[in-house]
Parts: sequence; C-alpha cells; structure tokens
Amino acid sequence: MILTKRKPVSVGEMITEEFLVPLGITQGQLASAMGVSRRTVNELCTGKRAVTVDTALMLAKVFGNTPNFWLNLQQRNDLWNALHSPKRMEKIKRVRPIHNVTA
Repeated sequence: MILTKRKPVSVGEMITEEFLVPLGITQGQLASAMGVSRRTVNELCTGKRAVTVDTALMLAKVFGNTPNFWLNLQQRNDLWNALHSPKRMEKIKRVRPIHNVTA
C-alpha cells in the first residue's frame, strides 16, 4: 500500500470532473442511466454516500469501465481517511498481533 500525504481524488470528484462535465451530462441523466434516484447520484457526487459493490457495477456499466475502478477509488479514500483520523488511528494502534494474545 502506498501512503501519501495528499488526499486521493474522491469518488464524487471523479464522477463530476472526469465523467459528467466532459460528457456534458447532469446528475439527473446519470441517475436515469443507472436506474437510481437523483438523490443517490448527488450523495455520491458530494461524498455523502460510499460506493458499494452494486453501485460500482452500475457505474462501470454506464461509463464503460470496471467495477474495480470504482471500488479501488473508494478503498483508497477509505484507507486515507482512516489513516488521517487521530481518533481512528488511536484505536488501530491498540490492536495487537494474534500471537501476542494467544501466547
């Protein structure tokens, strides 16, 4: 895993800047193509909703790429957020390897 200090591109930023704007389509048009509500697409674009497996499959079909593209993008953001949250890192630092627990 490559750790960077710079936050990775968000799913919403990717959808908006690399797909919606260049293709000249709206969130509503994307929602229609995906068969979901406009609210769902808006929440993806604003970072209020994470990409699930189902969403990744739909986005891949709509944009002609792979579900892994979307899942990897989500995963990179999730990892970055966890590693840059003091509260979450404190919890992670308390974890011990299993051999230390069973020995």
